[in-house]
Amino acid sequence: MEDDVKNFISSKINKAPDKTEVQPKKIVSEYSHSDFGEIEVKDMPRVKKLASTYLVNSWTTIPHVTNHDEADITEMEDFRTSLTDMYTGERKKITPLAFIVKALVASLKKFPSFNSSIDDIENGKITMKNYFHVGIAVDTPHGLMVPKIRNADNKSISYISNELKIVSDQCRNLKIDKKEFFGGSMTITSLGGIGGSFFTPIINYPEVAILGVGKAQKKQIFINGKFETRTMLPLSLSYDHRIIDGAEAARFNNDLKENLGKNFAYKLAV
Repeated sequence: MEDDVKNFISSKINKAPDKTEVQPKKIVSEYSHSDFGEIEVKDMPRVKKLASTYLVNSWTTIPHVTNHDEADITEMEDFRTSLTDMYTGERKKITPLAFIVKALVASLKKFPSFNSSIDDIENGKITMKNYFHVGIAVDTPHGLMVPKIRNADNKSISYISNELKIVSDQCRNLKIDKKEFFGGSMTITSLGGIGGSFFTPIINYPEVAILGVGKAQKKQIFINGKFETRTMLPLSLSYDHRIIDGAEAARFNNDLKENLGKNFAYKLAV
C-alpha cells in the first residue's frame, strides 16, 4: 500500500505539464452590420494586416507601462532654427527628430537595459545589444512602417536628418528592404507633425521600450521665482516591466530631458 502511494505521488510530480493553450472564444455578433444600414466591405491594407500580428503579440505578451514627462527644448529649438549652411548662408532645415535620435542614443548608452531583448524569457536570457539602430515609425498611405537608422551613434545630426527623409520616402514608395524593419535597439514614434500630447505607444517586439513624442508647445513654466515662456516637448515612454522598473524608466526620461536641454548643442552636435 505504501509503495502504491509513493508511485502515485511520483507520477504526479514527474508528469509533464499540459502545455495546451486555450484559445480565447471568438465573439460573434448577434446582428450583422448590414442590419442597421448600408455598408461596404474593403480589403485591409497589406501592411496593416502584416503589422496586426506583431501588434497583438506585443500587447498581449509584454506588460506595458508608460511614463509621461515633458522636456524643455527651448534652447534646442532656438539652435535648430538658427542653423545655416557655412558655404551658402542659407538656413539648414533639420527635423527635430534628428536631435531626438541623438539624445536617445546618448541615454541608451547610459541605460543599456533599454537596448536589449528578452526573446528567451523561458530560460531567463537577456540579449544586450552593442549597436544603436533606432527605429522610426513612418506614417505611409499603406500603413505604419518602422525602418531603422543604423549605427546612429556614429552619425551627425545633419546626416541623420537626411537619412530620415530617405528612409521615409522609401517606405512611402514601397522601395525599402524588408530587413530594414528588423534588428532595432529602440523605436521613436512621433505625432509632433500632426498634433496631440501624451499617448501610450505599443512596444515594437522584440525591443523592450518605445518613445512616443507629442507636439511641442509654448508654456508658462515657473523657474527661479517667476514664470517664463518655454517650449515643452511631451514624452511618452512605454517600457517592458519584466526588465525595466518604474524608477529606471523615470531616470531614463530624466536623462533624455537633460540631453535635449540647454546644453544639448555641446553634447549632441558633435
